[in-house]
Amino acid sequence: MKHNLRQKINKGTKMKKQAGFTLIELAIVVVILGFLAVTAIPKFIDLTEQAKQANIEGMAGGFATGVSLARAQWESEGRPSAGGVNRIDYDGTELFLTTPPDNNPTNIRPGYPTGTDNGNPTGANMTAADCIEVWQGIFAQPPSITATIADLNNDNSINYFVSVAANQCQFFLKETLNKDVNGLYETPADTSVGNNFTYNNANSSVIVNINN
Repeated sequence: MKHNLRQKINKGTKMKKQAGFTLIELAIVVVILGFLAVTAIPKFIDLTEQAKQANIEGMAGGFATGVSLARAQWESEGRPSAGGVNRIDYDGTELFLTTPPDNNPTNIRPGYPTGTDNGNPTGANMTAADCIEVWQGIFAQPPSITATIADLNNDNSINYFVSVAANQCQFFLKETLNKDVNGLYETPADTSVGNNFTYNNANSSVIVNINN
């Protein structure tokens, strides 16, 4: 009898252990998960925005450093030029540098990268193609970039967009640009859109703009 009673007790215990959550317990779990979502999601979003800001700031810092190193190399080599255009061999890439005209009406300072061809010797007529050449010449391993918004939307490997305004290169982080109703990236009107930085070869200034 005692043995049978003990077996019944054990079976009863096992049945209790196999019992699921009660409705009250499930409700408590749902409330806790909801509370965690409300508090954690905004922090996660904030961290994402901080990462985007850090990205463009890091790129701008690296770009400014490259510009300064190119100018320093040019100075240390005795300001070399050929064909009347300032230039250096910057880590295997021939960079052409600002070469102000004699009258220099726009107050261009000499020795800052304008591209990898001598079609714009003074640096006063920058194009998006010139900006890309500077980008690719300055960075040892340049991130992918384009000046065509269609390429930005069709190629996921491209992370940056470039445009030119007032002779300044404008470099935008793709993920921070606006999208249209179809979810496609739009061409930024100016530097008030997205996270970006500008490069002015007339004085080497690199300015970061955080809008997101």
